This record gives sequence, C-alpha cells and structure tokens, in this order.
Amino acid sequence: MVRESSGADIPINLPNSLTVLRILLVPVFVGFLLYEYYDYALVTLLVAAVTDGLDGAIARITDQRTRLGEYLDPLADKLLLMSAIVTLSVLHFIPIWAVILVVSRDAILLTGTILANLTEIDIDITPTWLGKGTTFAQICYVIMVILFATGRVPSESIIPFLSVMVILTTGSGVHYLFRGIQRLNSSGKK
Repeated sequence: MVRESSGADIPINLPNSLTVLRILLVPVFVGFLLYEYYDYALVTLLVAAVTDGLDGAIARITDQRTRLGEYLDPLADKLLLMSAIVTLSVLHFIPIWAVILVVSRDAILLTGTILANLTEIDIDITPTWLGKGTTFAQICYVIMVILFATGRVPSESIIPFLSVMVILTTGSGVHYLFRGIQRLNSSGKK
C-alpha cells in the first residue's frame, strides 16, 4: 500500500517522471525492433529496465511514493513487455502460444483490477515477489530473443529462459487469480 507522505501530494516527481519516460520509450523500442535495429532496441530495453529499478528505489528512499506511481509503474512494465513480446512474435522470434499465455495472464489481472474498482473493493495492487520474478523472467527472455536476433546467441540458449518465463507467468497468474478470489469472498462477508 502507498503510505501517505508529503511526496504523495505531488504526482509529478522524479520517480513518476522516470516511469513516464519508460512509457515514452515503448514506441521507440518497437520502432527499433520493426526496422531491425536490434542493438538499439536492446539498449532502449536496458535503459527502460534501469529506470524501472530507479523509479521505485528513488520513491522509497526519498519518500515520494504516490498513488499515481503505484498505477503507472506496473502499466509501464506491461506496455513495454507486451509491446516487446507481441512485436517479436510478429517478427517470428517468439511463438504465438507464449504471447497468448502472457497476454491472457495480464488480461485476467487487468479485468480483476477493473472489477475491484467498479465494485469499490479496496485492493492492494502492490506486486508480489512472484509477480516481480515473472516480470524479471519476461525481461530476460526478451533480452535473449533480441540477442538471438542479432546472431549473438544460438536458439538453444533461449529455451531455458522461455521455460522459466512460462512457469513463472503461469504460476503468478494462478496466484493472483486465487488472491483476487479470496479478496472478493472476504469483501462479500463484511
């Protein structure tokens, strides 16, 4: 949960600005992929990953956590990863079933969040360690796929990353689904 602080009153601060920068990097990243500038795409992805780590750390250290940041940060992650996975699939580097898995998981999470807001159920959207691990695995997989596209790694080296990503994506999806159902059930009993 976001703790109310002096920084919570100011939605545009350094951490939120870094998150917005990450969102603005998404079309740049996709453009690099589509035009086969894989090295530039990789650098853009790494810059986005660094800003992802920085925005949260700065927000915690400087007590600048905001409700806006709580929503924007996972949105930025999802936009970047969805764009990467879908674009790399269109370019025939990622199997369509993997795209369906990732998109389905995130669609379920988004639907649950929207339903909770519509029914005025108070939810904690703070990611779990499993969710963070899933995001990390997805980023690592995308990096490996881009490295394969550049010819720097053989296709066999991608398979372990794909396997870990699939396991964590499935596991975190099931975890969040059960967590959401529990919250819905407990809110109905009040």
